[in-house]
Amino acid sequence: MNLIKALFLRELRSYFATPVAYVFIVIFLLLMGTFTFYLGGFYERGQADLSGFFNYHPWLYLFLVPAISMRLWAEERKSGSVELLMTLPITAWQAVLGKFLAAWAFTGIALFLTFPIWITVNYLGDPDNGAIFAAYIGSFLMAGSFLAIGSCLSAVTRNQVVAFVITVVVCFGFLLAGFPMVLDMFTGWAPQAVIDGVASLSFLTHFASIKKGVIDFRDLVYFALVTGAFLYANTIILQWKQAD
Repeated sequence: MNLIKALFLRELRSYFATPVAYVFIVIFLLLMGTFTFYLGGFYERGQADLSGFFNYHPWLYLFLVPAISMRLWAEERKSGSVELLMTLPITAWQAVLGKFLAAWAFTGIALFLTFPIWITVNYLGDPDNGAIFAAYIGSFLMAGSFLAIGSCLSAVTRNQVVAFVITVVVCFGFLLAGFPMVLDMFTGWAPQAVIDGVASLSFLTHFASIKKGVIDFRDLVYFALVTGAFLYANTIILQWKQAD
């Protein structure tokens, strides 16, 4: 755990060592505000809730999270520093976990900085703060799943742009897994159990229930399994690349 903590702190500091972190946070907050107040009609709706705020989280994560994750391993492999990292007394899974937790913590900081909207809705009305807190938890878990996917795919290539594009495509598939445009590809030839399984992979479906304030154990397990599966795949890919 000490090795993971050391790598976590090193990676987290590296985000703020350059202006990139601050630019990302500013863009994230500006887009979140724009979507909430203009596209979401925060004031026009006249309701003391943050549904218009959380509705856009998956779509913002679709593009902003891959921008964070694309550098996790692609940059390391391009510069050759991944070989130096692996010579340290640290295993592949410790390296994967340390870098992932740092990226997740950075995303959590950006998410935490949206707290003024929570204060605003409490000033204007009497919202269900329990539901809002649950939605924040769900959003943070969903961001972790996005990051795990991006981290895994970043280890596949040395090119950050390629890692970004592939991550966006894969995450887009997870978002729309429960929609007809995806399910129609399986209708007519796949068993109903397969179709139901694909539909259950949708980020939007699992986030929707948490967003309403219902923290279902199955939704928590889903995000944990997706995150864990891609981090495990990330470790396997690193070990395979190292063996080459």
